[in-house]
Amino acid sequence: NKHKADWRGWKFMWPFAVVFVFVFIIPIVYAVYISFFKKQMIGGTRFVGFENYSRLLVDQQFWSSVGRVALFTVVQVPIMLFLAAAMALAIDSMKLHGTKFFRISTFLPYAVPAVVSTLIWGFVYGAKYGLVGSFNDFFGTDIDVLKPSVLLAAIGNINTWEFTGYNMLIFYSSLSTIPHSLYEAASIDGASEWQIVRSIKLPELKGSLAITVIFSIIGSFQLFNEPSILQNMVPGNAITTYYTPNMYAYNLSFSGNQSNYAAALAIVMAVITMAIAYAVQLNSMKEQMK
Repeated sequence: NKHKADWRGWKFMWPFAVVFVFVFIIPIVYAVYISFFKKQMIGGTRFVGFENYSRLLVDQQFWSSVGRVALFTVVQVPIMLFLAAAMALAIDSMKLHGTKFFRISTFLPYAVPAVVSTLIWGFVYGAKYGLVGSFNDFFGTDIDVLKPSVLLAAIGNINTWEFTGYNMLIFYSSLSTIPHSLYEAASIDGASEWQIVRSIKLPELKGSLAITVIFSIIGSFQLFNEPSILQNMVPGNAITTYYTPNMYAYNLSFSGNQSNYAAALAIVMAVITMAIAYAVQLNSMKEQMK
């Protein structure tokens, strides 16, 4: 029967579908559900509707953390992707000595867990006992990269070190799909190396650029490990409990016993992140259709 449903595809998909529902769909539904409630010392948990969301709209600590990660994203992501693209172009040029070693060594920081990376850089940044402290002792300077005015840049440096190699591989994979016959034809026509990069290689990176931008934006808005680990290494109260939205949600839930409010915060951040990612993707699709 031509009109009989064919369920063979679903038979192959059901293991993934079950895991997807239990680890992704159900937690989101549950987070939305508890965000409409509020725990009270007297009276227990009660339904409050959108009270948690309306409270979030006037929460200065929340918007301060959002503004901080937004600034982090605007500055750190372009620098990281520029370095990743430059490295990918250097490897693809076939003029770089030790290409395999360079590619592996660049990707290696991504294989290091974020907690370990942050601990390593935390000791490097140390003004008393770290590499920066040794530099200050040797040259008689007073450099402190963990002071509040440059702390966000120090965290951005850790993230750039961690993820540049990952994004470089995405760009390099995109460049690897270009037929070498195009390079040969361009060379025969007298095109210089820069003209080949500008007219052939860079246009090919547009699709992968959209992917890396979306992943980087999502990762930046989820910033948690680096400031959380550095919190005990930074003098004073430079990294507060609401330094990033994820840190704020974590401390509200596990330290402040406000899991319902933390759930509302997580839902709002998810919506903001998805909206920005969708806008980037939509703009990329329009550029590719031109």
